[in-house]
Amino acid sequence: MAIDIDQLELHRSALIGHCYRVLGSIADAEDAVQETMVRAWRSLDRFEGRSSLRTWLHRIATNVCFDALAARGRRGRPLEEGPAGTVDDALEERPRSHWLEPVPDALVVPAHASPLEQTMVRQSVRLAFVAALQHLPPRQRVALLLADVLGWSAAEIGDCLETSIAAVNSALQRARATLTSRNVTMDDEGLTTDAEELVEKYLDAFHRYDVDALVALMREDATLSMPPYTLWLQGHERIRAWLTGRGAGCRGSRVFKVEANGSPAFAQYRPLGEGQGHRAWALIVLEGAEGRIGAWNAFLDTETLFPKFGLPIELASDEFPAAVRSIFS
Repeated sequence: MAIDIDQLELHRSALIGHCYRVLGSIADAEDAVQETMVRAWRSLDRFEGRSSLRTWLHRIATNVCFDALAARGRRGRPLEEGPAGTVDDALEERPRSHWLEPVPDALVVPAHASPLEQTMVRQSVRLAFVAALQHLPPRQRVALLLADVLGWSAAEIGDCLETSIAAVNSALQRARATLTSRNVTMDDEGLTTDAEELVEKYLDAFHRYDVDALVALMREDATLSMPPYTLWLQGHERIRAWLTGRGAGCRGSRVFKVEANGSPAFAQYRPLGEGQGHRAWALIVLEGAEGRIGAWNAFLDTETLFPKFGLPIELASDEFPAAVRSIFS
């Protein structure tokens, strides 16, 4: 069966999505997919077409991910590091490899997919779901993703994982029970990218730096986290105190809509000083339900993340990123 590199590339976004869900990192996912493509290209002469090219590539990608997981620990979120803190707590950092990362929708949503498939992909990369996946053993994690995201049969999963159908069904049962115990499912309502009214209110309040208006958009039990810091805050009082105190340097920020993790997301640039422009500060992903913000996740590793979204690190005083210029046109 003649297959060329262009046919392999058609599957790149789906493979990045799969590897991101398994690994919890866009940087690791892209590395895994590149290794997958190299292995696939070298093995094309052994591909006999007994399964689809899509299935074959996902098998290779899964094995690459297993190798990556064996070399490092699980990625997590500040909410898992300990109890909620206070605005007076010290800021303790962890390395980038410690944290779950956000992912641009554009890298994981196949352009040729149907609207229904695109919706499912966005649901499958929401932060809460991907974070919960990291608590599953690797083989349970992959079995669940192959079954519930890709729709593989137990026989196909068993072939991929080189195990029996009974073992696959047992892994799926345990994986689903774990997610249920964490109150997470792939199809949780969340805050969808269609939550335009909330998004516009958030942008307006942020640009005016109206802290009361920002807090009013949040649930009473809402959280604020800022990886790479382990500190996280919960509740209106503490979040308001942070935004008006140690976080007050965000006043005057420029905030742009982006698409990340199938959720409302924003690129934040903090001011450098009068007439000196702005510098990337945070990639923000909001979570919640029923039209209110339940979690404000501010990822501060901008040197790594902003290029993934096609965004510059610095803005001149009169400059707007081309990728988001239309927001203010």
